[in-house]
Amino acid sequence: MAAAPVWSVDPRTGKQREQVAVEATAQEVDAAVRAAHEARGALADRTVRAAFLRTAADELQAAKDGLVETADAETALGPVRLTGELARTSYQLRAFADIVDEGAFLDVVINHPDDTATPPIPDLRRYKVPLGVVAVYSASNFPFAFSVAGGDTASALAAGCPVVVKSHPDHPALSEYVAKVLRRAAARHDIPEGVVGLVHGFEAGVELIKHPLVAAAGFTGSVRGGRALFDAAAARPVPIPFHGELGSLNPVVVTEAAAAERAEAIGAGLAGSMTLGVGQFCVKPGLVLAPAGAAGDALLKSLTDAVSDTDSGVLLDHRMRDNFVAGVAERAGLPDVDSPVTPGAGGEHTVSAGFLTVPASRLAAEGEHDLLLEECFGPVTVVARYEDETEVKAVLSRLPGNLTATVQLSEEEAVGEGRGAEILAELTPLAGRVLVNGWPTGVAVAPAQHHGGPYPATTSTSTSVGGTAIERWMRPVAYQNAPEALLPQELRDENPLGLPRRFNGRLER
Repeated sequence: MAAAPVWSVDPRTGKQREQVAVEATAQEVDAAVRAAHEARGALADRTVRAAFLRTAADELQAAKDGLVETADAETALGPVRLTGELARTSYQLRAFADIVDEGAFLDVVINHPDDTATPPIPDLRRYKVPLGVVAVYSASNFPFAFSVAGGDTASALAAGCPVVVKSHPDHPALSEYVAKVLRRAAARHDIPEGVVGLVHGFEAGVELIKHPLVAAAGFTGSVRGGRALFDAAAARPVPIPFHGELGSLNPVVVTEAAAAERAEAIGAGLAGSMTLGVGQFCVKPGLVLAPAGAAGDALLKSLTDAVSDTDSGVLLDHRMRDNFVAGVAERAGLPDVDSPVTPGAGGEHTVSAGFLTVPASRLAAEGEHDLLLEECFGPVTVVARYEDETEVKAVLSRLPGNLTATVQLSEEEAVGEGRGAEILAELTPLAGRVLVNGWPTGVAVAPAQHHGGPYPATTSTSTSVGGTAIERWMRPVAYQNAPEALLPQELRDENPLGLPRRFNGRLER
């Protein structure tokens, strides 16, 4: 039976644009993984690796016009958004090149023998090595930053791991284009093109996670799809690490004092955050706990005005559009749920932004309103009106893990002890990033960034954004009493590579 064709589709019309490829067979997946495995040695030299990453960033920017045009045709995200995302992707590649050059990610630790210790310490030398081939599952909503050349790929290559990317069906033509650019960059440093493999198709994704030469996987997508792959990774004869980002509600708590102090600004800020990118951000605020009194009413008025002025938009594909329309209708039909601005279909191919309100008491105990505690992908949020702090705590206690949690505090609450500190303590167990008087959309690529959180936000404790994302694709190994001549250069006493390290308990930079 012939392999199914892979089509590029215009989300603005739902029509097929062109056939890009065909879905990969099991044999083709095997060939891509084996080619990546054979390319491992070409990444061993850190100098070559860093140069490759910088060249990849340069090549992406050189191809900017064509890449953005292709991405917009398949995602409808718009040239401004996509140009910024491509710049972020290139910046991320260069940032990982700097990390590779610095070498601190290797975590070199050397202990000389100490016979006086109890028990005695032998000669021990520890550092980290790359795991091997990494399977990367592209995201729909970030066609550059979380796809073929995105954070998983950049951090894996920086760690010394080749990748095989399973393209997202929403942007196959762009995936082919980006893979071609990365391979061109690799060739400039005599790195085999197989260092970045690309496969299409659902079954190809299943075959990829099962392949015995795949050593780890990174995923960004739905809870259902991510959990299936996570379970498959664990069920292998040799289980592998699976770093998945699955879903997040990203709760926001607005204190009564904050609402009384700046209701208009909070309402406008919330509207901007929940509708950014037509609500297709993984850190979109999906649940807001706001006071039930006059201050909360003022906040809702501001939110209503701002959301009402938001134009309808196109989601990434029609399946997502259908799910959004059905999802908001089901939520709006629950008892005591109101729609000050009704979300739903904006036209044949578009959706309209809106928000729902519900008494927080409806969410404080298990019941049919639990649907409101599930992520709804698109431009909608749920505002739960609370009567007192007890209801806030009750709702927070029922939330699953999240990428972010936000609190809007008054000027007085943000100083010192008191309610502000209490809410931060309540939010910290729920999320990987806790914000004060800000909005979660926008994930800075910075060394201190953490983009992850308790399950189902992610399946591991790691981050997929920021320098420490490289740690996902490495494992420690220690050498005991190995002769100096046999040791890797990274672990030799004279430190020929000039690496940061901890030498006999002393940090050397």
